[in-house]
Amino acid sequence: MSGLKDFINVDKTSLAISVASIAFNPLAWNIVAQNEYRNKTITRVFGGNTRYGCYFLAFMIFSFGILRDSLYHQALEDQPTRHILPEVYRTVVPVVLFLVGQTLVLTSTWALGITGTFLGDYFGILMDHRVEGFPFNVVTNPMYDGSTLCFIATALWYEKPAGLIISAYVYVVYKLALRYEEPFTSMIYSNRATNGKKAN
Repeated sequence: MSGLKDFINVDKTSLAISVASIAFNPLAWNIVAQNEYRNKTITRVFGGNTRYGCYFLAFMIFSFGILRDSLYHQALEDQPTRHILPEVYRTVVPVVLFLVGQTLVLTSTWALGITGTFLGDYFGILMDHRVEGFPFNVVTNPMYDGSTLCFIATALWYEKPAGLIISAYVYVVYKLALRYEEPFTSMIYSNRATNGKKAN
């Protein structure tokens, strides 16, 4: 057990809090967004204005994302430090991974816009067509993939093996979230297509 603690200290409260926050974000936003689609709860709070409701949810998602990242950094501070990469790669690899990750996140946000990025389709704010340009022509889920790369880059930068384990956990959490998000989003657009045909 002492050998394992050389790489990750599971007794640290900050680790548990970080892991919980990582799971909370996609789970909470899926629940909130699906409730919004069915019951229009947030929209009603904003007097029926779907865009204000979506902007509010975007602000909440963004804020909790910053909190999640802060908790991750705190967790890493409490974890053992070990050389992970050969010295020649210790700086360049995490920097490259972080830049690639941020590029995927920022360019996907630019391509989708605020409402496209932050679950606007659950508010009835639908895009006219599927975005197929960069970065979606490189990876299917650039927001989640880019975020995962940033977690990995941070772990490598601070030389925290526990961070790599958390990053693997992030990847799994995102994949599970997509199993709920993608079918629901497809259903929303399928319903629009069906209703459009009926209207014609």
